[in-house]
Amino acid sequence: MNAEITLAGSEFVQRFSATRRGARLARRLAAHQLDAWGVPYGSELSDDVAVVVSELAANAVLHGLVPGRDFELRLVALADTLRIEVSDARGERGPEVRASRSGTESGFGLHLVGALATSWGVKGRAVGKTVWAELAMTR
Repeated sequence: MNAEITLAGSEFVQRFSATRRGARLARRLAAHQLDAWGVPYGSELSDDVAVVVSELAANAVLHGLVPGRDFELRLVALADTLRIEVSDARGERGPEVRASRSGTESGFGLHLVGALATSWGVKGRAVGKTVWAELAMTR
């Protein structure tokens, strides 16, 4: 990433239908927004954000679904950190980091988030929960 790009204070918020298509669109719009902020497509940060958004959005659709409710993506550029937040309407069901098992095709999403993010967690909201991850802007 170009060291001269200053994103601090930039914010992007969008709601998506809680479907696989909505999750794909969230990933694409996150990469598009980063490009608009000066973080080019295909850069390490852009690719890492795409993976994290994809995993958190997929979890919101698969595990946080409340029929008729959307999920929300929020990107916030802080001084040297990009914060990704994905909120869904199902607060009683938090994310689970599963033990890795060979031969399985799912259950690795939060391991990827943990590997790419400097930190991540969950916070409650009036309705539902927000799963957040922070990535260093200098990559």
